[in-house]
Amino acid sequence: MEVPLIDFEKLDGEKRSETMALLHQACEKGGFFQIENHGIDKDLMDKVKQLVNRHYEENMKESFYESEIAKGLEKKSITSCADWESTFFIWHRPNSNVNEIPNLSDDLCNTMDAYINQLIKLAEKLSELMCENLGLEKDYIKEAFSGSKCPSVGTKVAKYPQCPHPELVRGLREHTDAGGIILLLQDDQVPGLQFHKDGKWVEIPPSKNNSLFVNTGDQLEVVTNGRYKSTLHRVIADKNGSRISIATFYNPAGEAIISPAPKLLYPNHFRFQDYLNLYGSTKFADKGPRFESMKKMLNGHPSLLV
Repeated sequence: MEVPLIDFEKLDGEKRSETMALLHQACEKGGFFQIENHGIDKDLMDKVKQLVNRHYEENMKESFYESEIAKGLEKKSITSCADWESTFFIWHRPNSNVNEIPNLSDDLCNTMDAYINQLIKLAEKLSELMCENLGLEKDYIKEAFSGSKCPSVGTKVAKYPQCPHPELVRGLREHTDAGGIILLLQDDQVPGLQFHKDGKWVEIPPSKNNSLFVNTGDQLEVVTNGRYKSTLHRVIADKNGSRISIATFYNPAGEAIISPAPKLLYPNHFRFQDYLNLYGSTKFADKGPRFESMKKMLNGHPSLLV
């Protein structure tokens, strides 16, 4: 299966409708896709990866291979609850924790800040496009995620080191992401990411030309009333190479109250007879407007509630 590819350049031309439909289908049917021509400075993206790789080599690699997970794998006594990864997490919004992370160079901090400033704009653009496809107000997702300040934004920086026994361990175990929209800058050489779709694991190839990989998280599934589902994924350890993953999470604020968008809810708590009365005159019409009529009827006539 090919990973859906969304070309952002086509959003401004005659192929906009086709591109929007492709985006909607990718969110609805798979929960993952790639973006090209996204507008993020590619030199900046290259520099982020270069500096992260340098930081890992200078500050993390040695300690990782001396860790309990590495020693356990060497003895082939590793437990099933271990992940073969070396990571740190940077919070960007609403507050930064960058000064609390050991040994980060000023160059890496400044470069990451510049990258994240551009990436947040892209995440907001994506949320607007999703809202358009769902028939919601342009800023609905952003406002639903904002709480009292703004959506929460953070980045998991990970290296999946070369692994001597990849058959014994996962790079990262199967999971869905807790948050909203995830934008991944990943390795352009070493594979490993897999998503689960239609009962099979789909291999996500390395990202060429700094295309970004996107997937949807649990909170977007809730806000969209299940229209855009979060999808199970994992990382496979690799014997031949070390994989970089820089995943930025555009998430709800911690105090944000999450619930399905009212426009996306089915009508509920109605008497079946009331539905049948409407059905009699609309049987051969599309069911969508019928459901909307029921919602409006219930909102205007509380006596119909059971």
